[in-house]
Amino acid sequence: MAYDETLATRIRDILSVRRDVTEKKMFGGLCFLVNGKMSCGITSTDFMVRVGKDELEAALARPHARPMDFTGRPSKGAVYVAKDGLRTRAALATWVNSGVAFALEEFAAAPVTSSAGSLRGAAPLAGAPRGSSRTRRK
Repeated sequence: MAYDETLATRIRDILSVRRDVTEKKMFGGLCFLVNGKMSCGITSTDFMVRVGKDELEAALARPHARPMDFTGRPSKGAVYVAKDGLRTRAALATWVNSGVAFALEEFAAAPVTSSAGSLRGAAPLAGAPRGSSRTRRK
């Protein structure tokens, strides 16, 4: 086991109220995705949460948070949180929910494309035959 399974179970418990959560083993650890977007994860030694560039400074000002430097360079939108900052369910839930909020914002901002590459829900092009896959952006 490359990551803290007890912490993973606690995260699963917090996320259990959502139906849009999946797990993926990545980077020797476990990531939790919300609507297909990574929200938080566990490495062999750390808990990581994505907060986004706009919330990074505020997240780093919180106790037990430090820059995520997985590759040796600080991330511009994620932090590591020390285990001391995750002792209570409420503390862990606060961090997990920060990651969920970021993932939902990222999901909402991302263009949604079909397998053919056109935007889902886009209006048909003027003059295109009914049922045509030719579309224009709204």
